[in-house]
Amino acid sequence: MALTSGQLLDQVKRSIEEVTADQVKRGLQAGEIKHVVDVRERDEVMDGYIPGAHLIPRGFLELNIEEDVTMERDVPIVLYCAGGNRSALAARDLIAMGYTSVTSMIGGIKGWKDAGFSIEQDGLLSDDDLQRYSRHIILPEVGEQGQKKLLGGKVLLVGAGGLGCPTALYLAAAGVGTIGLVDADVVDRSNLQRQILFSEDMIGKPKVEAARERLLQLNPGITVNTHFELLTSVNAMQMLDGYDIIVNGCDNFPTRYLVNDAAVLSGKPVVDGSIFRFEGQATVYDSADGGPCYRCLYPEPPPPGEVPSCAEGGVLGILPGTIGMVQATEVVKLLVGMGTPLVGRMMLYDALDMKFRELKLRRNPDCPVCGDAPTVTELIDYEQFCGLPGHSEAAG
Repeated sequence: MALTSGQLLDQVKRSIEEVTADQVKRGLQAGEIKHVVDVRERDEVMDGYIPGAHLIPRGFLELNIEEDVTMERDVPIVLYCAGGNRSALAARDLIAMGYTSVTSMIGGIKGWKDAGFSIEQDGLLSDDDLQRYSRHIILPEVGEQGQKKLLGGKVLLVGAGGLGCPTALYLAAAGVGTIGLVDADVVDRSNLQRQILFSEDMIGKPKVEAARERLLQLNPGITVNTHFELLTSVNAMQMLDGYDIIVNGCDNFPTRYLVNDAAVLSGKPVVDGSIFRFEGQATVYDSADGGPCYRCLYPEPPPPGEVPSCAEGGVLGILPGTIGMVQATEVVKLLVGMGTPLVGRMMLYDALDMKFRELKLRRNPDCPVCGDAPTVTELIDYEQFCGLPGHSEAAG
């Protein structure tokens, strides 16, 4: 028997459970409702949506519900649209897929607003963002929600040299919303062999300013903060404040220990990299997540002159690109919350033999900064101890 659209809706609504905006609000506050899904089209959502709602247009709901929301069939899900009709049809189809606790919100977003409940209007990707990051968004592991996390991410790069250059380029391209650059050096001709952000016309210019100019050319939609100064025990904690992740690409021990200690004391992860001649390594130090820190491996700096620098031993110009890309990858994984980060693992790379190896790292309970009874409880400047000038140029 043929049905009119009205008859079909009546039939569907009799077959599903509907809830009021007030019931949804109370369910969210009590933690009883785990997921709210807005099934309106994107142009409708731009006018406002329920805070925390998943945004999946009706035509993609069945295709995306498992990846974007949940595969668990018994988790409570509330669907809503503009007025309650499309969400009712959507609820019917999710029930047909085996979801057992699906409801449709009566009155849709209008009913929510009429009840006096707040809506959210920011955080949506613009049309330009959808186009720029389209290859990210089609990845189920990233999607629109993951790209929003990247755009909201704040990453501080200590060093704008060999490692900082490729890392910064890829983070800017990926859409990391705020990138901070710390470096007290200027561009030198010897940098151009490997520090790929810079060019001949930038020689003599502060690295952080030259890098900022190039990164904004690549992606004008991000924010790049520059810190043309030395990282010291006086400013380190303030410098790290406001950033989610620290990327360490410095080539001297005073700064390396300072970054580690400040990150441990502030509970932030450090995506660490280093290079020398034809070899490089990368890891993630995250003591707040139970992983080791840099001092777990090397409790104290080496004596002056014991370890040669890249300026003394040389470095293959391509090498920092490989390690820098690994660092950028780890940052993206941490911000999005996907994959397995290099916490408790160190990746070793030999460019001459083109070999990658992995070492397991363990937290040292006797570590002087992140151990069970830490002895380092404030920041230390090690310039004189190491006999180095202590400036925070990037590795190489």
